[in-house]
Amino acid sequence: MIITGKYPNLRLRRNRKRDWIRRLVQENNLSVNDLILPIFIIDGKNKVESIKSMPDVFRYSIDKIPTILDKAVKSKIPMVALFPYTNSKLKNSTGIEALNENNLVCKAIRLIKKKYKNNIGIMCDVALDPYTSHGHDGLLYKGKILNDETVEILIKQSLLQAEMGCDVIAPSDMMDGRIGKIRKSLDKNKFQDVQILSYAAKYASSFYGPFREAVGSNKSLKGDKKTYQMDFSNNQEALREIALDIKEGADLVMVKPGMPYLDIIRNIKDNFKIPVFAYQVSGEYSLIKNGINKKLINENSILESLIGFKRAGASAIVTYFADKIAKNL
Repeated sequence: MIITGKYPNLRLRRNRKRDWIRRLVQENNLSVNDLILPIFIIDGKNKVESIKSMPDVFRYSIDKIPTILDKAVKSKIPMVALFPYTNSKLKNSTGIEALNENNLVCKAIRLIKKKYKNNIGIMCDVALDPYTSHGHDGLLYKGKILNDETVEILIKQSLLQAEMGCDVIAPSDMMDGRIGKIRKSLDKNKFQDVQILSYAAKYASSFYGPFREAVGSNKSLKGDKKTYQMDFSNNQEALREIALDIKEGADLVMVKPGMPYLDIIRNIKDNFKIPVFAYQVSGEYSLIKNGINKKLINENSILESLIGFKRAGASAIVTYFADKIAKNL
């Protein structure tokens, strides 16, 4: 980079002296169009449950979903992401509840499509961890996560969600080869227009704890997920994952978690011509929210963190702050 001129003829602070000039030269900005709102759903009626580790985030029974969807549509948030809190009685080693057309996610899709039509997009998680008794994203056999056998279930889960009306299928499991097989199945069954958002660079992170409480898998998880989620020390591997998933038919790709992986977002943006989404995960949310509640930081930190994703190159952000910040944009 070549900078012409020098002080005192060149004074960079001149472009910061007033709000209007700062807005004129601003390089990145955040709008409601960049936000995806996660929603946790629970069985029962007339329920809005708090989540201990995630202040101001709640689980909603199906009939209470309009409580948050009405606000999301009014704020023009483009898409919501659905995550179920499955009753432990419905969980087993194979996660068969994921294939039940009357599970929480399927019921929620049907309600949202009936009430809101196509005024807001629906993104559905494709993975088995909310449904398995062992808390893993795939089939567990003698301590090993089975890849190919798991993919066969994920294909069925994806197809079911598409049949219910899901707009964006989002495999978050990190099994090898699942994007290509899911794409083939969707196309074969005339769901060519259903998009695939691949969690292509999902790391085995310590920032997922509050989410696992929110979906009820924290106490059941046996061991860790390091044999299928990425090593947080690696960046080149992320590019290989992205390249494979694009080749297999991914329309969009996700980096998860977000803030500790801004370099990964930038590398992907620089190397591939594809929309890159970031997930500001539950641990990131809780750190910021608890800091605000304890008055260690102020609410401007929310905007600062989200602009950080845009600056790194993210096209959109999954964030639990979406509904809270949309009204201010």
